[in-house]
Amino acid sequence: MAKIHPLADVHATQIGPTTTVWQFCVVLKDAVIGDNCNINAHCLVENDVVIGDNVTVKCGVYLWDGLRVGDNVFIGPNATFTNDRYPRSKQYPDSFPQTIVEHHASIGAGAVILPGVTIGHHAMVGAGAVVTRDVPPHALVLGNPARVVRMLDGDTPAEQAQP
Repeated sequence: MAKIHPLADVHATQIGPTTTVWQFCVVLKDAVIGDNCNINAHCLVENDVVIGDNVTVKCGVYLWDGLRVGDNVFIGPNATFTNDRYPRSKQYPDSFPQTIVEHHASIGAGAVILPGVTIGHHAMVGAGAVVTRDVPPHALVLGNPARVVRMLDGDTPAEQAQP
């Protein structure tokens, strides 16, 4: 059974048995969270969110409707996902674009991910980058707007990204 901190507000029932959800998190009822995940403190997971297995979500991350996160993904602290291309107060779209983070991708601290993009498998988004369009598999992107600075060769992007 998933380990849910007593100060978390978790309504979802589809959570992997070895997943941990820490204090001050809110997980809405229709969210799906895989096995062996770590959802750190001060996170929100909305209803139409699917998270794969072995995912780490660091503190201060809000996962909005329409987000799909593959297996073995790392989401750094205070990374920001958006899901409304034209936000207006009290005016909500009928549906939200789907944002996809493919397996083994890593997103650095404070990165901003605009709605409807796909971050390819084994890609890395650098800290503070603003992702405005799709990131190819195995790409390292940096900056605002995020640009490919190099391709990562192996299946271990953290090792490949070292200067």
